[in-house]
Amino acid sequence: MKALIQRVKHASVTVDGSTIGAIDHGLLALIGVETGDSEAEADKLLHKLLHYRVFSDDAGKMNHNLQQAEGGLLLVSQFTLAADTHKGLRPSFSSAAPPEEGQRLFHYLVDRARAAWPQVATGQFGADMQVALTNDGPVTFLLES
Repeated sequence: MKALIQRVKHASVTVDGSTIGAIDHGLLALIGVETGDSEAEADKLLHKLLHYRVFSDDAGKMNHNLQQAEGGLLLVSQFTLAADTHKGLRPSFSSAAPPEEGQRLFHYLVDRARAAWPQVATGQFGADMQVALTNDGPVTFLLES
């Protein structure tokens, strides 16, 4: 599994004109599920999402994690993260998990995140989503499990 994370001051997801998920200070995580991913990869990724130190301490250094910063976590499924872009000018999605498996693992990740942290919002798997954010920094990392 992959997560493109961005430290945000605010982020939201809109579907059909309605906001379905939003956070203030925290992390927006775009989640890509690849063929062969399992619950073990989802658990590893969640550990990184909650503990990766991307928030500033009192000295201005990135030493605090999401929980220490008391931030929100917005999880948004994004199958395009699983694209193979090594050759040609059009992405290949052969490494992306089939939709049913991607949805199952994304929902597993969401359920585990909500059990571990109270400030979790989500997008809608498979929907045409509009994601808005104010990037803080900007600070962006690609995490892989």
